[in-house]
Amino acid sequence: MPITVQLDVMLARRKMRSRELATRIGISEVNLSLLKTGRVKGIRFETLEKLCRELDCQPGDLLAHVPEEEAPT
Repeated sequence: MPITVQLDVMLARRKMRSRELATRIGISEVNLSLLKTGRVKGIRFETLEKLCRELDCQPGDLLAHVPEEEAPT
C-alpha cells in the first residue's frame, strides 16, 4: 500500500509505549497495534486528532506516501 503509518517512529521519538498511548487516547492496544503495523483500511479523523494531540505532531508525521515501486514487499 502506498500509504505507510509511521506511528512506531513517533512513539520512539516521544519515548512513549504503545500501552500508554492507547490508554491516553481511549483505544485498545490491539487496535493501536493494527494501526501501527498498517493493517487497517482507514483511520477516523477523531482518532488521528487524538494521536496528534498526545504525540504533539502533525498528521504528516504519522502518515507517509511511498510510491508502489519504492514500497517494501
